[in-house]
Amino acid sequence: MAKHIMICAGIDTGKDKLDVAVDGSSERLQVDNTVEGRQELVEWLKGHKVKRIGIEASGGYERAVVAELRRKRFVVVLFQPKQVRAYATFHQLLAKNDTIDAALIAMCTAAVKTIHPAPDPRLQPFAEHLTMIDQITEDIARLKNRLESCRDTRIQGVWKAQIALLTKSKRAELKALLATIRKHPDLAARLDLIYSVAGCGLPTAVAVLVRMPEVGNITRGPAAALGGLAPYDDDSGNRAGARHIEGGRERLRRALYTAALAASFRWNPQLKALYARLIAAGKGHKCALIACARKLLVTINAVVARGTPWVAELPQLAKRPAA
Repeated sequence: MAKHIMICAGIDTGKDKLDVAVDGSSERLQVDNTVEGRQELVEWLKGHKVKRIGIEASGGYERAVVAELRRKRFVVVLFQPKQVRAYATFHQLLAKNDTIDAALIAMCTAAVKTIHPAPDPRLQPFAEHLTMIDQITEDIARLKNRLESCRDTRIQGVWKAQIALLTKSKRAELKALLATIRKHPDLAARLDLIYSVAGCGLPTAVAVLVRMPEVGNITRGPAAALGGLAPYDDDSGNRAGARHIEGGRERLRRALYTAALAASFRWNPQLKALYARLIAAGKGHKCALIACARKLLVTINAVVARGTPWVAELPQLAKRPAA
């Protein structure tokens, strides 16, 4: 019986051009990163019976081609640049140009064992809108830092006026984003489930909904890893290093950490108890907050998976010791 061969291609994405290579073949293509170029690309891939395509994230220039390929029913694997470079380093492939990179991405694509489902295409514009809101928040923080160190009354007035304007804009943009999300009943229902968790305000609920489409469909370990909140061992031989978090989705982690900061002191009884227990055990403030942020995300994931709103757990009665 003939063995089925999955034909894979790799695309190196640039602002103006797309370089394409087929794994195990000398076939190459370069097209413009335009509507017409992407149409030519689709026909070329179909002609070469390509089923799976790998693309390296490239500052957003890859989004249009990824969306188009998924619309045409291709399986698309989106790589982070460090994944591709790590694969190249392992295979001692040190040369680099657009054509070589396309072939390297094709090799990476063929080596992938697990293919994750494509994210909900509705979430992409929401993610861009949310990033803009995050950037406004960062601008406000920078202006507040300038204001704090400024001693000139007139300049202080300039910074205060800009802070007020940006704060008003941030509120308006969040309101607009929420209104757009609520046009989709299924997304609105999921948002309400996330928001039901004590300590998870609307900005955090939106961040989880948009930046973690997998919420409710994965177990607690992968959820923590995607949120950048999973602790990893750092041991070698007789040395036992401190566990640390690494990787994950930075903006999502930041949103959860910010939420945990307030929830662990005021809003969520489970997180308050966890924080107090960790501090009593000698853990540092930041370490305890990261654990609370992880607990918050795990709770949200369980609530969405269950499909019913969060309720506070009743205090457990202490068990009487055995006689």
